[in-house]
Amino acid sequence: MEKENQNKDSEKKEEEKFITDIAELEREKERERELERKRAAVRAKKRKLIPPFVMLLAGAITSITMFALHYKSKDMLVILLWVLIAFFIAGEVLKWMLDRFEAQVEKARMEEGEVYEKDSDGVHTAVKTDDAERTGKADQSSQAGDLTDDEELIF
Repeated sequence: MEKENQNKDSEKKEEEKFITDIAELEREKERERELERKRAAVRAKKRKLIPPFVMLLAGAITSITMFALHYKSKDMLVILLWVLIAFFIAGEVLKWMLDRFEAQVEKARMEEGEVYEKDSDGVHTAVKTDDAERTGKADQSSQAGDLTDDEELIF
């Protein structure tokens, strides 16, 4: 009788530890997600400055070149205006491409995270199965019931 109570107490402690480990894992994942959101916000702020910098750099190079080649002021202003507009659009396209690439990377990370969670569920199932085998209360039907539709038995 005492051994059974001790076994039950040890099982409860192991189960509580297991639940605590899962809770800690979830909190850690949430912290990582929050940190990644902050990093993404910083990258977005930096990316917002790309079009003006590209435009101003192109304008500066154009102005210096036209000044060195002795262009007339009126021609210089018209050309400079078109260069500024063209390179602002080029900067916007570059920013759009970077945003799109980051969205693809984020989508891949989310898919990878889902696979990771499925793997962790498989690990948790294995731990529960091992606990049940140690206590001698597991049978073949309960182990077969732990498999999901997307898991296969490989012999």
